[in-house]
Formats: sequence, structure tokens, C-alpha cells
Amino acid sequence: MTKIAIVTGGSRPGSVNSTVAEWVHSQVADRTDAEFEVVNFNDFNLPLLDEAYPASMQNYQHEHTKAWSARIDEFDGFIFVAHEYNHTAGPALVNALSYLSAEFHNKAAGFVSYGSMGGVRAVEHLRGVLSELQVAHVQKSLMFSLFTDFENFSTFKPTEQSAGNLAPMVDQVVSWSRAMETVRSEQLVDAA
Repeated sequence: MTKIAIVTGGSRPGSVNSTVAEWVHSQVADRTDAEFEVVNFNDFNLPLLDEAYPASMQNYQHEHTKAWSARIDEFDGFIFVAHEYNHTAGPALVNALSYLSAEFHNKAAGFVSYGSMGGVRAVEHLRGVLSELQVAHVQKSLMFSLFTDFENFSTFKPTEQSAGNLAPMVDQVVSWSRAMETVRSEQLVDAA
């Protein structure tokens, strides 16, 4: 079964990021075309990137990196829940992505973002990072506005119009994740 991680993207105390991630999970939990699981990078206590070697070498020295690597390696695709901060993606999410490389290769990703402009700039910057990590990111995305999808800018209450954009993005992530499984299998055969 194709496994998709819904990766949280916030680390600030009081962040609504986990609430949005759990909402995404509740919306996809009944799907039968893939398994979905919320993965919170905060559970791995990743400090500011502290590995001596580039991630591409996979010469991890720290237990937190090894645990993060093993967890991400389990999945075929990802839905990143990203907030926009200073016109880019939240720094904690970018830091978590920077720890790894091969664990993301030839997998697929989609985005659920939020911010004053729906988090669009966070997603555009994440697309560049994920391209370098060889992740196929889908065209569809889901963007929530702090003005219309959050009560008092803090309580997540998505509008029906915004929420309706989730299924098309998830459909793409699932189908692309399946397609990328074939690419990864072919690479294993070529390496053997």
C-alpha cells in the first residue's frame, strides 16, 4: 500500500500547524488508495543542522538524524503542511528537510499552506528545495488564508471553498507516489 506522510511544518509554541495537519489527516483517513500518517518533525528534536557531512553522503553521526532518516524513508510520498513566515517557508521545516537527501529521492509531494497570502510564497520556496531533493511535487495545492480560514487568526476553521481543494491535490500525490515507486524499483534493479 502506498504510504503518504502528512509532515507538519511548524515549531513555534501555539502554532496551528499541527491542527491543520490533523485536519488534513481527518479528511483523507477514509481513503482506500493509500495510507496516511501525520509525521511531526518536532518529535525528533532536530537542532539547527548539526551533521558534519553533507546529507547526500548519508554518513549520519547523530541519533536524531538517524531516527528522522528511518522515519522519512518509510514513505512513498508527502503532504507538507507549511506556513509562510517572512515571505518564505518556516525555517524549522527547511532545517528538517536539510538533514536528509536520498530518503526523499524519487518520491512525490503536495502542499497544504497557510498565511496572509495563503502561504503561496512558502510553497514556491519549498518547490525549489524539494526539486534539489529529487521530489516530484504536484501542481495542485491547498492554500488557506489567515483572513478567511482562521477565526481571530488563530483558530482553524476552513471555508468550504478552500477545503474543497484538498481532494484534487491528494489524488495527484497518490498517483504520482505510485508512479515514483516504479522509478525507485527500476533504480534498484539498475544498481544490482
